Amino acid sequence: MALAKQRDVLRISDLSIRRNGVIILDDISWRIRRGEHWVILGSNGSGKTSLLSALTGYLMPTEGSICLLGETYGQRDWRDMRKRLGLVSSALRQMMADTEPALDAVASGRHAMIDYWGRPNRREQSEARRILARVECSTLAERPWSVLSQGERQRILIGRALMARPRLLILDEPCAGLDPVAREHFLAFVDRLARGCRAPTIVLVTHHIEEVVPAFTHALCLRKGKTVLQGPCDTVFTSRNLTRVFGAPVRIRCAEGRYSLRVSPRHQGRSIV
Repeated sequence: MALAKQRDVLRISDLSIRRNGVIILDDISWRIRRGEHWVILGSNGSGKTSLLSALTGYLMPTEGSICLLGETYGQRDWRDMRKRLGLVSSALRQMMADTEPALDAVASGRHAMIDYWGRPNRREQSEARRILARVECSTLAERPWSVLSQGERQRILIGRALMARPRLLILDEPCAGLDPVAREHFLAFVDRLARGCRAPTIVLVTHHIEEVVPAFTHALCLRKGKTVLQGPCDTVFTSRNLTRVFGAPVRIRCAEGRYSLRVSPRHQGRSIV
């Protein structure tokens, strides 16, 4: 049992959240082992955001437990727990200071602060430069946030998260706002990052199965606050399964390790309750 726990990056058991009589999450159990990279897939209102809020300590469970790297929320200060978890989201992207150079944005991840007033010391600058190289943005070190492209900003935010050396990195809809070409370039980067020897466990949160690159091994599918399916991507991502997830007849195809989804033309505009 002790060895099994050491292999767990995250273990959620019987997690339920209710507020004012409304069930937000209903009996979620989920386990991530070392060496796995996961996708959380679901439509709007499926519970993805609420699950992330619970993982980051902003939404307290009504029932159940969350254990990150062997430490259980509630038995240790959740602020310390959050330092082991990196989060990249559109909300964070909008909070960055326009004049902040990319190097400082990455270095500030050590302090988990937005618009950090201090100057990174020599060691922090050196590590930030190494991370900029790791996220393939070395040439952007002195470039201010305001003139970075959306794809560059996402890479810088990933670098910022890596500065704290998280064991679990969550990418919350990282392709939002990217044009098709920028999206593919970014996803290719995520695929390379996930395959790296020093990569943290990565969780991708998305509405779009097209964003699942081959490095992702497993998927958790949510609908109306409940788990519909979870397991290896190649067994979860079938037409029958994702018809249940999205509540409408869909067809799933896989070519060269990438998936695509098409809503059945005869049922467009209709849904399955």
